[in-house]
Amino acid sequence: MSLKRTSKYHAVPTVVDNICFASKKEARRYGELKLLEKAHQIEALCCQVPYVLAVPVNDPSAVDMRAIVGKYIADFVYYDQTGFVVEDVKGFRTPLYRWKKRHVEAQYGITIREV
Repeated sequence: MSLKRTSKYHAVPTVVDNICFASKKEARRYGELKLLEKAHQIEALCCQVPYVLAVPVNDPSAVDMRAIVGKYIADFVYYDQTGFVVEDVKGFRTPLYRWKKRHVEAQYGITIREV
């Protein structure tokens, strides 16, 4: 009997360039993006970029007029010929992920590209 834990969705954590990715698929995409950056087709590649999820507060005495309800972490952000890109590598779209995606897109006015 093995005591090694496995991911609920069978993702295998993978390390590339001293960065720990949640899955082999995400690590593979990182390699593709690094090649695109080297070929000057994308620039300013960043990994694991957090976005704060907030909602308005109807309390006149509140110092900040919004309450933080969570955070979304984008797998990659970069610039390409179309502009700013927020990218998420997905094997399985959970209900929580779908909610966070809608929230981030509405709050920040961006579109998350799923690969």
